[in-house]
Amino acid sequence: MDQRANGQCLCGAVKFRISGAFDSFFLCHCSRCRKDSGSAHSANLFANTATLDWLTGEDQIRIFHLPGTRHVKSFCATCGSALPYASPSGNMLVVPAGSLDTPVSLRPDAHICVSSRAGWDCDLADVAEFSGLPG
Repeated sequence: MDQRANGQCLCGAVKFRISGAFDSFFLCHCSRCRKDSGSAHSANLFANTATLDWLTGEDQIRIFHLPGTRHVKSFCATCGSALPYASPSGNMLVVPAGSLDTPVSLRPDAHICVSSRAGWDCDLADVAEFSGLPG
């Protein structure tokens, strides 16, 4: 069965469609992903056979490859939102989960690179939660 997911950047300049299934879903705590996301971790879906189609704004996509590593970030030149990245070989698609408008039915498979986890990202179950902005 062909699965489809749609997504876009924050400003709406770049829109895309993923066709096919995701193989894995990881929350990466490495220092590079923390810098990319500005948060505790990145949340990326991975696919070996799914395809990526840019629907609008392909000219707004920028790609940063950290020299000497496999670390790549694809983003919108206008708003900076993280966007999917397809490897040049075509055998790996990485999709930031937060860039999807279609609900993600998968649960993360694992937290990875936890040896690099931020010191403040531990034992958070008792931190207050608000359904909106705190009043």
